[in-house]
Amino acid sequence: MTTARLKGVSPLTPEDLTKAFKYATDWLGVFVEEVNALNVYPVPDGDTGTNMHLTMQSVRRQLAEDNPSTMSAFAHALSYGSLLGARGNSGVILSQVLKGFADSIKQYKTLTAAELIKAFHSAAKAAYAAVIKPVEGTILTVVRSAAEGIKERKGDSPIQVLKSAWAAGQEALKKTPDMLPLLKQAGVVDAGGLGFLRVLEGIIAFFEGKELPPPPKIEKRAQQAIEEQEFGYCTEFLLSNVEVDTKIIQEAVQSFGDSLLVVGAEGFVKGHIHTEEPEKLLALVAKYGKMIKTKVEDMTEQHSEILQGDLTEEETANVGLVVVSDGYGITKVFRSLKARVVGGGQTNNPSVQDIADAVRSVGAHNVIVLPNNKNIIMAAERVNELVKDKEVKVLPTRTLGQGLAAAVLFHENAELDELFEEMQEAADNARTLEVTTASRSATIDGVEVKEGQFIGLLDTKLKAAKDSPDASLKTMLAEVAKDYEVATLFYSTEVSQEQAKALLDELSESYADLEIELHTGAPALYPYIMVLE
Repeated sequence: MTTARLKGVSPLTPEDLTKAFKYATDWLGVFVEEVNALNVYPVPDGDTGTNMHLTMQSVRRQLAEDNPSTMSAFAHALSYGSLLGARGNSGVILSQVLKGFADSIKQYKTLTAAELIKAFHSAAKAAYAAVIKPVEGTILTVVRSAAEGIKERKGDSPIQVLKSAWAAGQEALKKTPDMLPLLKQAGVVDAGGLGFLRVLEGIIAFFEGKELPPPPKIEKRAQQAIEEQEFGYCTEFLLSNVEVDTKIIQEAVQSFGDSLLVVGAEGFVKGHIHTEEPEKLLALVAKYGKMIKTKVEDMTEQHSEILQGDLTEEETANVGLVVVSDGYGITKVFRSLKARVVGGGQTNNPSVQDIADAVRSVGAHNVIVLPNNKNIIMAAERVNELVKDKEVKVLPTRTLGQGLAAAVLFHENAELDELFEEMQEAADNARTLEVTTASRSATIDGVEVKEGQFIGLLDTKLKAAKDSPDASLKTMLAEVAKDYEVATLFYSTEVSQEQAKALLDELSESYADLEIELHTGAPALYPYIMVLE
């Protein structure tokens, strides 16, 4: 049971709102797969529910870090956290809903019903302003309808306003198939709209003291009946230290593609676009500020995965698998092995609560967690403190390579202890070769490194520092290749397809006894990641 009390007619304090939004993140986490099941667009930018939840998780982390005691501090955490964590179309739009809400409330000490109503209208306005070509029948319609449904309720309590907004939004959600033919064709309501209502529902549940419900059984998924077409690359970027107006960046990238969203706050600008020229786009926007994060995903491959993948979860599953992953290609492999994925990795560590959310969302009573990063192991080991109704075992994988080797052996109907031992043995026997860029000059473990060089990490230990990523990888592979028969090489957008294939040909010739598979989708900032098994 939550520790909340029903507020009645009392205004909402910053402390109330902080707790409520944290709880709403947990609440949305329960329904991630329900929202994902409604994806209907040819390429839903990964998964709508997942992306909205990742955005809310960033809000929760910012609230935990800031621990705001004033409304302006709460508003800052809400706006800043959601912008930095926004993923995909749905996440970016949700961040703008929250930014509009935050902008409206930051001047107050507490929120009365009348002030809450103003905040809803500000949220809807900000959401529409963020989309260059707004489409009705989407999350935009649901947010706007929620705001319009409470404009006459200024004499109510804040909780009554929230419940009325939810009811109005729910009615709008039911009508979304009549507004958007694609939804009617697929036989579902809008996924983003449902995600927004689940967040609002979680806020209400907190104030009413409701327990988190169990994950709903997914009875139906959207029918994918979309014509084959070229989708290009879903490209995202996050800039800091931006001094120009956001509209200048919008205009600069508008010709690159569609599904364009460029939003900003407090010197940060977040961008999302579907384009055929991701590298050219990123090079252009980099001149407007400091590039913090980029993400490029092949949407044609995503589409194929959605159409061909197993979309059902076995009711008889004895064991579930939760993994922390980064990079589209690596994440795709984990998902194909029936893992529930938590986004994160080096420089982007998920919280204990983030991992717990994923554990709760798994239907099985027994859950194995693969942190896949030495800095995430301790957080994973604390999940048992938050999840009391499941048997959770953490396999302390230190690299993505160890995690992949272990996940290959996962079987949801196995006995937990026996499966855990087998996966542990596979992880222990795998080697991970990572190539990234040195952020500073140093001498470590006898290897002299110059800032900007491509360094090679063998099972997280520095082994090479070279002027090209290929040279760094080859140096490490020469040390360990003789002991292995199978290798999987992932490359990122920093490496062209031609360069990756040329390296594959060279390695295959040099190591005839080593079977090497090549995949795109390594994490950003890692030109290559190789797993030896």
